[in-house]
Amino acid sequence: MRPIIIALDFEDKEQVFAFLDQFDHQENLFVKVGMELFYFEGPKILAELRKRGIHVFLDLKLYDIPNTVEQAMYQLGQQEVSMVTVHAAGGAEMIRRAKQGLLRGSEKAGVKPAKLLAITQLTSTSEEQMQDEQLVTVSLAESVKHYAQLAQESGADGVISSALEDPRIHQATSQDFLCINPGIRLASDSVDDQKRVVTPSEAARLGSNGLVVGRSITKASDPVAAYQTIAKEWGLSND
Repeated sequence: MRPIIIALDFEDKEQVFAFLDQFDHQENLFVKVGMELFYFEGPKILAELRKRGIHVFLDLKLYDIPNTVEQAMYQLGQQEVSMVTVHAAGGAEMIRRAKQGLLRGSEKAGVKPAKLLAITQLTSTSEEQMQDEQLVTVSLAESVKHYAQLAQESGADGVISSALEDPRIHQATSQDFLCINPGIRLASDSVDDQKRVVTPSEAARLGSNGLVVGRSITKASDPVAAYQTIAKEWGLSND
């Protein structure tokens, strides 16, 4: 599966399901539940999405001491979601413990383990910001590659990055290591607060394994048509 993941950046489930009702006939729909929605609705929103047969990417970007992240992932591993995230900056031990917790949780619940994805550098971050504010002295591309290698060595299944970094990541990691890419915009869209953006067709050319798309779909006058346009550019049958 090379999913187009719709970012459900809504306040509550009423808005979510009013939006998703437009996609009733779309097979293998994949959505992202982020902090805004999860912190208000909690795990129940995940169960409601699963009842509709919708795949869920739970994007909470965990970043804490290893023991805390492991225990949190143990809880999330029981939620039957397809993907979860941690920050690669949390380090090797944190990522390893996250994977352990995730596997323990999925085993307890008897569900397939979620893919563990590590955040590299946010697509809203520029190289200048990274160097000035994080005091990272290497290039942004080198920082992302390093985090990807660290993540794989620590048991993660892939990373979240800009598609601009995908070729370098794929070259530095194994063939099955995933690059899931936010910062996707149609050529006619505003980039909003994103810095490192690409179109769906550019992401496909760069080797993306999956797209995370928010406002280009959710704020479109016709979200279904926007989704279909992105799928066509992406070259996806969505199977």
